[in-house]
Amino acid sequence: MTPAKFWDSVAEKYAKMKIRNPEQYNLSLERTRSYLREEDRVLELGCGTGSTALLLAPSVALYTGSDVSPKMIEIAKEKLAEAGQSNLDFIVADADSDALGTAYDAVMAYNLLHLVDNLPTTLRHIHSITREGGLLITKTPCLGSKKWLFAPLLWVMQLFGKAPDVLLIKSAYLEQSITDAGFEIIEAADYGSRYVVARKT
Repeated sequence: MTPAKFWDSVAEKYAKMKIRNPEQYNLSLERTRSYLREEDRVLELGCGTGSTALLLAPSVALYTGSDVSPKMIEIAKEKLAEAGQSNLDFIVADADSDALGTAYDAVMAYNLLHLVDNLPTTLRHIHSITREGGLLITKTPCLGSKKWLFAPLLWVMQLFGKAPDVLLIKSAYLEQSITDAGFEIIEAADYGSRYVVARKT
């Protein structure tokens, strides 16, 4: 099953899920807002059904949410129609797609980088679409230290189509990969997952 088909199949259920740790989620949103400026043009990769985009869009000039799943984007657009947020739009696109455009002041990836096919390739693409001095802001589950526990569980779930492909990485590898892609890390913290802010150099 392709990533798009998998996320299409779970989109309705995903849209109804409550945030597992709202306190940590809100802390990461506060930190993100502290880096955003009202004139910024922002891209969110893997935006899902648009909940985070709707919360952050009022802080910037233009905000684009993208996701590989057409169904996720369909739900996001329904939310947008209700909210009436005029500076926000949603598009169907893979994180490595040329259709995403370029020269973003900030590119965000929440709960995405552990799901990509090739982390270094995706990070290099993010670097290429971020303006000089622009930011990568990401929050990523790093389960590599418990690979012995999660790998068998994921294998069984994937066998029955209940889980996508997942990179079981450690936070040190994530941060080194971000640095290798041409970013300088300016903040790293744990808010349920590894939260990293890095500037394009």
